Amino acid sequence: MLIHIHPDNPQARNIRTVVDCLKNGGIIIYPTDTIYGIGCDITNYEAITKIARIKNIDPKKAQFSFICSDLSHLSDYTKSVDTPLYRLLKSLLPGPYTFILPASKMVPKMLKTKKDTVGIRVPDNKICQDIIRELGNPLISASLPMGDEVEYYTDPELMHDIFEKQVDIVINGGIGGVIASTIVDCTDGDPHVTRAGLGTWHEDNS
Repeated sequence: MLIHIHPDNPQARNIRTVVDCLKNGGIIIYPTDTIYGIGCDITNYEAITKIARIKNIDPKKAQFSFICSDLSHLSDYTKSVDTPLYRLLKSLLPGPYTFILPASKMVPKMLKTKKDTVGIRVPDNKICQDIIRELGNPLISASLPMGDEVEYYTDPELMHDIFEKQVDIVINGGIGGVIASTIVDCTDGDPHVTRAGLGTWHEDNS
């Protein structure tokens, strides 16, 4: 199913349709403030496993991120964050960053990496934020398994043509970006960039 949702004023009815799908174990393709992602409800193990199959990878190697609407879930899925780090997160989020943090015991075992970390994202995207608030918990997100053609990454109608038999809903929230988020590792001393993406990073951020 292809659903059009206005990027600035998401229709509440369409948001509810997406959330109902997620609660029933559905998989969606949706916009963020960077590239489109594929995701599901963080609590649905079967849906998570299905996404891993679509990407043809082991769930532990999938590099899933937790997509949050704000920092309220931080204490649920990460170990204690000190004040300087929290201030850093608050100053940059919502925004095009993925922060790698120590995982708490609430992170499902199948999603924990060998390093026992979790990636936290708070996209500056109203569609994302409205879905997560209505759902009540974060989404699991991963990049789409696509080739090198830029159009496939950016045009939701083409994404629907490719994935309509593998996912339940493709959200058309406009043409997507082509640059992924900047990944910042916060697990070992000062935060440092492990992947340069859309978010600008200065050393004095850490």
